[in-house]
Amino acid sequence: MTARIYQRPKNAMQSGKARTDSWILEFAPQEAKQPDPLMGWAGSGDTQQQVQLSFASEQEALSYAARHGIEALSHVTPPRRLKLQAYADNFR
Repeated sequence: MTARIYQRPKNAMQSGKARTDSWILEFAPQEAKQPDPLMGWAGSGDTQQQVQLSFASEQEALSYAARHGIEALSHVTPPRRLKLQAYADNFR
């Protein structure tokens, strides 16, 4: 089993940063999705895709993966840099 570990991104629809400090362990798909013959919805028999584990830190997620024999790849989110700009700068 392979998994990826990443930090939860900020919600694009809101200005708040709630729950962005948690880390998510998500399993990679084991088989491709196929359309259902009756409804046409995409699905597969892989139930690991539905599992998302949340951790307080990256180290906790990596140690969990190591304990359970899961190959995990960690993706570190780059720090956000704010570009502070005054309204008056639009008219210069």
